Amino acid sequence: MAPVAPSRCRWAQNDPLLAFYHDAEWGVPEHDPRALWEKLMLDGFQAGLAWITILRKRDAFRLAFSGFDPEQVADFDEARVSSLLTDSGIVRSRAKIEATIGNARAYLAMSASGEDFSQFAWGFVGGAPIIGDGHKALVRSAASEALSVALKKRGFKFVGPVIVYAWMQACGLVDDHEAQCFRRQVA
Repeated sequence: MAPVAPSRCRWAQNDPLLAFYHDAEWGVPEHDPRALWEKLMLDGFQAGLAWITILRKRDAFRLAFSGFDPEQVADFDEARVSSLLTDSGIVRSRAKIEATIGNARAYLAMSASGEDFSQFAWGFVGGAPIIGDGHKALVRSAASEALSVALKKRGFKFVGPVIVYAWMQACGLVDDHEAQCFRRQVA
């Protein structure tokens, strides 16, 4: 008898890469500040595109952006931006590339002022994941709107409330696994 595939969220059922991402990473509470920043940058690049596009290019993004080391990315200059604009392995958007560089600087400024990026982000959900109802998929919330405003106040770009909500889902600040999904937490 063949093993029964786990019941997962509908968006992750028809592509092996999405299924693996869903099962291993999406919605897992992330507390590492640098990893949270990387995922926020990738969600910014996803704006206007399908997530699978970014997921397929993630290794190339990591290579292009020095492993998403904010200290290195903050030092990128116009020559590096020009080089990235020719890199077919990533999304070649000047605005998104420049935002990532500026966001590295904003991240470092937060750190320099004693503000931990993880504590900052998790503070918007009271330190524990918000559990969705499992039936209604949101694209934004009061928490993502407030977090978006706070990020923009600190100089971040490509962090609107819809992007921030997708990031919150990806990083486990929000558990929006569907009701039938084997990964769903119990409220």
